[in-house]
Amino acid sequence: MAAAQDIDVVHHPVSGRFLTEVDGYQGHLDYELVEGVMHITHVRVPSEIGGRGVAGELTRVAVEYARTEGLKVRPMCEYAGDWLRRHPGYADLVA
Repeated sequence: MAAAQDIDVVHHPVSGRFLTEVDGYQGHLDYELVEGVMHITHVRVPSEIGGRGVAGELTRVAVEYARTEGLKVRPMCEYAGDWLRRHPGYADLVA
């Protein structure tokens, strides 16, 4: 079983997606950039790999990317909004 720190996340900026594969299943986070704001539109992790921190790691990597690039973050999906509320260290990024 993969632990969050063992999850490799790959950024595909052209498609606006962060992607990972765990045990043969893919999880992803989709976003759109709008005037300096990363709109996180969707976080999807199949149930087969749920409960392992995959969605959280996808979100963390995306938000860290936003910070590095000087972007704000607007959570458009429930998961991303909940994640940001649970991680107040990123509150300065929320648009």
